[in-house]
Amino acid sequence: MTGIHFVLNGAAVTVTGQPPTRTLLDWLREDRGLKGTKEGCNEGDCGACTVMVSDARGSRAVNACILFLPQLHGKVVHTVEGLKGQHPVQAAMVAEHGSQCGFCTPGFIMSMATGHLNGVTDHDTHLAGNLCRCTGYAPIVRAAESASREAVPEWLKAEASAVPSVEPPEGVALPRSSDELAAWYAAHPDGRLIAGATDVGLWVTKQLRDLGPVAFLAGVEDMRGIEVTEDAIHIGAVTTIAELLPAVAPHHPGFAAMLRRYGSAQVREAATIGGNIANGSPIGDSPPALIALGATLYLRKGDTRRSLPLEEFFLEYGKQDREPGEFVEAVSIPRQPDRLKCYKISKRFDQDISALLGCFNVTVDGGRVSAARIAYGGMAGIPKRATAVEAALVGQPWTEATITAALPAFAREFTPMSDMRASAEYRLEAAQNLLLRYFLEDQGLATNVLEVSA
Repeated sequence: MTGIHFVLNGAAVTVTGQPPTRTLLDWLREDRGLKGTKEGCNEGDCGACTVMVSDARGSRAVNACILFLPQLHGKVVHTVEGLKGQHPVQAAMVAEHGSQCGFCTPGFIMSMATGHLNGVTDHDTHLAGNLCRCTGYAPIVRAAESASREAVPEWLKAEASAVPSVEPPEGVALPRSSDELAAWYAAHPDGRLIAGATDVGLWVTKQLRDLGPVAFLAGVEDMRGIEVTEDAIHIGAVTTIAELLPAVAPHHPGFAAMLRRYGSAQVREAATIGGNIANGSPIGDSPPALIALGATLYLRKGDTRRSLPLEEFFLEYGKQDREPGEFVEAVSIPRQPDRLKCYKISKRFDQDISALLGCFNVTVDGGRVSAARIAYGGMAGIPKRATAVEAALVGQPWTEATITAALPAFAREFTPMSDMRASAEYRLEAAQNLLLRYFLEDQGLATNVLEVSA
């Protein structure tokens, strides 16, 4: 088969002659004339470009502005035009006066229609990735609540489930297994691997970068999914954050609560755990939690596999312990009693990049600290374990006096930077306060902050 084949608003389409980094948003508006899908931020933040994408894993609301055309191969796409004015959420938006200027409305409609199809009841969380410039959230949420009492249209169920059977397209790297990926990467060691494109997409839309050879990983099924055994929780690299969140919640609810604030619903449906790790960002949200839990990272190059503690993967800003042609295959967390707490500091509660993230996993036996794993994002050029702070705690009584005595270790261990999100002084003091918060919560005391898990 040549070209990218998918179903758009109930009709089969084949796209040829397009660069692999052409976004769905640009193609919809410029080539198909479907201008209900709006360009707002063009970086996956505002939700004005939200569309519904369906496949064998179900239907998801995603951002078209950072979704590349090859990622749609073998899928079903619905834009606001595809709802035909016949969907309950559209009628509810009219009845509840949910549209003001109207620019953001199509994106809200598509998020709401996807949530309606999936039986979503937490509308505040589901719609957090759609920004209304007219501050019309209350009537929009009322519209979502009203529509939830109506049945899903049978025609939409049928269209969303009509996933086409396709063969791999010619000229586009869409590996279907880790073996195929390893072979492609060995042949293109300078190539770019794209899973969810939630970060790489901005390199194209904002920086106008030529990515060179690219491979799209969403179809590598043997690198997807979570397996829970007696010893470990094993997570495939292309597992999305949306898939990881409910799987980890029974074991480490603090981790899940932090993942609830990882981007938006649209971003969580696309972003992968492997991409968040391999990206190496010092403010990536998942590595500090995984490091605090003692996670092991699994890498593959050709037929050679190796593993290492996750904290050893991050060497310095922009540099990881990864050879050309080597990729992240999986990560695993050892099973353990849950003592993990993660605290994300950001200017907005929802859908914001962390200024600081602290994750704490301290074991206390007989009133003394017997083990401690503490990791931070935003305090160094890499996600970093606070080994000096841990050393100041281990063997000491689990008391506020011990916490106070450990605080000077932060300044010896970290030299945070000042940037648009926070000053170095703020980061250092906040990091110290988060350790105190962990202790106070462990003692059963209220900390007078909004609880993520609420």
